[in-house]
Amino acid sequence: MTEETAATEHEQPEAQQNETPAAPETPETTETTDVVVIGGGVAGLIAARSSARAGLRVILIESSETLGGFVATQTVAGIRVDSGAESFATRGGLLRQNPADPKAQLGPVAQLIADLGIEDRIVSPNVTGAWLQLPDGAAPLPKLTILGIPGAPLATDVRRIIGWGGALRAQLDRYQPLLRVRPETDLGGIVRRRMGKRVLDRLVTPIVAGVHSAHPDLVDVHAVLPGLTTAMTRQGSLSGAVLSLIEERGSTAAAGSAVAGLSGGMFTLIEALAADCERYGVEFRMGRSVAAVALAAAPDPETTGLAGDDSGAEAGPGPLRWRTTLAPHTADAGEDAREDATEAGAEATPVAIDSRAVVVATSFRSGLALLAELGVDTGRVSDWPEPASVDLASIVIDDARLDIAPRGTGVLVAPGVPGVRAKALTHATSKWPWLAEAAGAGRHVLRLSYDRAADAPEGDTVTQTEALADAGTLLGLTLDEAAVAGFAVTRWNDSLAFATVGHRARVERLLAQTAEIDPSLAVVGAWVAGTGLAATIAQAGQATRVLTRAVTAA
Repeated sequence: MTEETAATEHEQPEAQQNETPAAPETPETTETTDVVVIGGGVAGLIAARSSARAGLRVILIESSETLGGFVATQTVAGIRVDSGAESFATRGGLLRQNPADPKAQLGPVAQLIADLGIEDRIVSPNVTGAWLQLPDGAAPLPKLTILGIPGAPLATDVRRIIGWGGALRAQLDRYQPLLRVRPETDLGGIVRRRMGKRVLDRLVTPIVAGVHSAHPDLVDVHAVLPGLTTAMTRQGSLSGAVLSLIEERGSTAAAGSAVAGLSGGMFTLIEALAADCERYGVEFRMGRSVAAVALAAAPDPETTGLAGDDSGAEAGPGPLRWRTTLAPHTADAGEDAREDATEAGAEATPVAIDSRAVVVATSFRSGLALLAELGVDTGRVSDWPEPASVDLASIVIDDARLDIAPRGTGVLVAPGVPGVRAKALTHATSKWPWLAEAAGAGRHVLRLSYDRAADAPEGDTVTQTEALADAGTLLGLTLDEAAVAGFAVTRWNDSLAFATVGHRARVERLLAQTAEIDPSLAVVGAWVAGTGLAATIAQAGQATRVLTRAVTAA
């Protein structure tokens, strides 16, 4: 149950998206560097670290006062908990090196963790797995499933949820010819045609909605389950394809446990990344927003040097091609950022940074706006999936009845459950032994996620009473508000449904245009890479390698 989202509030009017913007205010301060990275989330940190390790000078600009983006943390009742992503998917490679098979590769997240020297922090969740809350009751999620699609439709744990009728209908998948009159695209359509509506509604929909914040009918199968349609062709059925993928991944673990985490929380990854960036000389500009990015005419590289470099060293590789203009500090900036700006006498002064390369590592809306200013045809706002807003409510409660983990590691909620607005609950101290140890005996951490309207007012959020009532219903207990030791809500705005049908094609068109502008421009982040830390890390690393080769070759 991992919610990986990003926050931004910038959106251009459709009619103005591709118009030439007004020239920004002439900057009074100009700096130079090799690479400017705009955005301090996971992708931005990967880009900054990779560029710096290649020997380039890097300035990273982040509009907030904290790094990490959708990987965030907060302290509730004295316990540090994840307030964003709390795990990463283990598919895509090994979690740890196998001495018996030295050629086997680690997955992208595991490889990064190993490179940062914190592989000893990798932990697996409780194997008891998660539950599913249906309108007519709750049951453990079946074991041999992928995103709720059963590999063994007649298994007891599947029949408990969809009944004999639904199981027999799903079993017909094994005997139906695999006819394809059109390309397989939407996951919901595939499940409905092969296994029937009951599997779709009671198994697949609650899981896909909880993981990807979208109905299966809107989700691109190639984005969320790459290789599924190929396996279907090879195996001749959907259930056979699921079993084949499970075998390939080498996991028959309980549902909801095909993930791993870090002892101390996922934010320890951000702390290690930031420390490594600093070790390689990355300069962070926190609490600063970008007003404009422009591609300038290339000056004579023989006369181009790094401003402020008193060493007399020759110019670095490639000409200064880009100008990134920072907005002045405003009253909305963090206190530390305002104090730093005041001490420097630059609170109202625009700053320009000339560089040899730029990495756009912002979230969805901000990224589209910057690319539109550079002449990229980003299309209309309505062409992109409607963004969502998610509230994550964290409850710390003293209740020894939760010691037995009555609903395993958590609960996914099917549509139509009466009296429950939460779409998922994670019993975090049941899922992660390290967190249970940090919390202490009898104290538990519960995390609930809520879909919110994108335009909902900031103060319109779930209350402690509402979250506690939902938690009690999902856990099958009556929870006492007097036992609550701490409560906090984190809102993630403008969360994009990255896995929706057509999104990949839109991103590929956008990236193709970006590549035509200049190889010294890269776009990275979850909204272009796909859902999950693994995809984000892999795409950011590859894009930055292309960029650094272009810069150093120049």
